[in-house]
Amino acid sequence: MFDWLENLSAIFVYQILEIEKESNLGSALSFFIYDVIKIFILLIAIIFVVSFLRTYFNTEKVRVYLQDRNEFSGNILASLFGIITPFCTCSAIPLFLGFIQARIPIGITFSFLISAPLNNEIVIAMLFSIFGWKITAIYIGLGLFIAILAGFIIGKLNLEKYILIPVTPMEGELEDVKIGLSFKKRLDEAWQNTVDIFKKIYLYVILGVGVGAFIHGYVPAEFIAKYSGGDAWYSVLVAVLMGIPMYSNAAGVMPLVEVLTEKGMLLGTALSFVMAVTALSLPEAMILKRILHTKLIALFFGIVGFGVLVVGYIFNFILGGSL
Repeated sequence: MFDWLENLSAIFVYQILEIEKESNLGSALSFFIYDVIKIFILLIAIIFVVSFLRTYFNTEKVRVYLQDRNEFSGNILASLFGIITPFCTCSAIPLFLGFIQARIPIGITFSFLISAPLNNEIVIAMLFSIFGWKITAIYIGLGLFIAILAGFIIGKLNLEKYILIPVTPMEGELEDVKIGLSFKKRLDEAWQNTVDIFKKIYLYVILGVGVGAFIHGYVPAEFIAKYSGGDAWYSVLVAVLMGIPMYSNAAGVMPLVEVLTEKGMLLGTALSFVMAVTALSLPEAMILKRILHTKLIALFFGIVGFGVLVVGYIFNFILGGSL
């Protein structure tokens, strides 16, 4: 798809700059130019499309759809809504509270809280730009599976008593909110949102690709394979434990994952790392501590973390680290 760009970056580095082809610098610089431009193109395209589709939805509409759903169908719908909402783990929490006030069952609200950061448009765009549509589709499917199953389990345990703050239910029935925007207005809003998001993440992309380019050009594959655990049983566990405290922007993490998989890290291990970074974080736990009892937070992290572990091991077992 981007062979033309790879060729152009090679021409620029090796012919115009006259850097030796087999050199570490040439390999790193060519990778950096190619990856930054490729990721920027796909980020802008995918975020714009998702932002345009999002103009047909708002949080009130989400609440209306989820208000009277039974648990399992509600978990599915909440997880799907999570894909089209622009939230990271911490910024999804206010809407999480809004769902509780709207009398939406706690398990359904947790499905949303898990899915929103796990399958946000930046992660999807980065995955697509680096690994292609097959890996992206599998990641989205596994992310939805974790969100649906974890929310369903939490809902069945009747843990509403562990909500620490008093939640006053909204009076009356929620009304479906109509969004009356012209097609041009939707396009304008989608483009403005794309520009706003791009401004927030482009430096992370450059930094992430820069580190990745250094690893690509200077760090031997044998070193990565040895110290990332390779196919050792503990590699996925280590990746998840490393990912939870990071709370890093996905735009900065994904280029590193690309290089690490090229150098020998198994793909399931890499995707588990991404899931842990995006779905679980220590700042999220600190914010939730003001809202939820420690037992519920621990259960939430435990269920999601276990789901991410299982996904990583299954992915490695089935695909052997590649697709």
